Amino acid sequence: MIASWQERLAEGRVVVIDGGMGSELVKRGFRLNETAWSGLAAAAHAELLRDIHADFILAGAEMITANTFGTTRFVLESAGRGSEFRSINERAVRAAFAARDATGADVAVAGSISCVPPGLDLGAYPDPDTEARDYREIAELLAELGVDLLVLEMMQDDEHAIRACEAAADVGLPLWLGLSCRLGAEGSSLVGFDYPEIPIDVTLRTLLAFEPAVVTVMHTPPEAVAPALAAIRSQWDGPTGAYPVLDTDTPDGGRTPPVLSPSGLAELAVRWVDADARVLGGCCGAGPDHIRALREVALEFNDGSARHGAA
Repeated sequence: MIASWQERLAEGRVVVIDGGMGSELVKRGFRLNETAWSGLAAAAHAELLRDIHADFILAGAEMITANTFGTTRFVLESAGRGSEFRSINERAVRAAFAARDATGADVAVAGSISCVPPGLDLGAYPDPDTEARDYREIAELLAELGVDLLVLEMMQDDEHAIRACEAAADVGLPLWLGLSCRLGAEGSSLVGFDYPEIPIDVTLRTLLAFEPAVVTVMHTPPEAVAPALAAIRSQWDGPTGAYPVLDTDTPDGGRTPPVLSPSGLAELAVRWVDADARVLGGCCGAGPDHIRALREVALEFNDGSARHGAA
């Protein structure tokens, strides 16, 4: 499984990953928790997680990410569910494996580790030692549960992201680094999505020391993806990719309509592939139809590369 995506990227092919789990949960009736977002879904809705994973696989995803974005112990404790840390993570990973088994597809299963604080409140982080311990705990558990790789998501600063990367690097699994950014106030610079005072190139320079297998632009508005890919390429010569954010929360617990249709996302993805991106997917707001459209982009590129001997 691991060799499959690694070999495809080594050959210069485009690999398609899944879309936004949280937004799909909302679409299908699950209400996100105020502090743990989709993190509690596995506690009582593991079958729903399995079905969403399966839909993404059937749409063409070659890698799916277990619903562990919001399941570090300190985030679960903020929702009053810290004692369920192990069971929630186990159920989330099993749901992803169950979807793989049900579809019979040869897909990789990734474990997600995010360093976003409870409720997106930058003042809600625990003390540094607790934070680092909790990242290590989830990295070790995900490895124990048998995920094929770890994806580090919402990496956007040079403090919390370092702790998450240090923990993940110690378990011996391939790492994907997911940078989250946006355009700065003046419209040209790139800054952390939630840290407008931190240039994203500073974060990137720091985190590349952890030797990721892939560096992606994730949870980033579509208009910032191309310049972010260029910023990555200026410091990194390995595989890159993009899975942008397409919607936002609404006050009533719902989601806004995606800013891009499947065809609109595919149109931009062609440009990203031309800029050397080799991983395509979506974050919040990207559903199975978006992944299906990206799969067509990948198939066309990969077929053309094979015909011309580039793969």
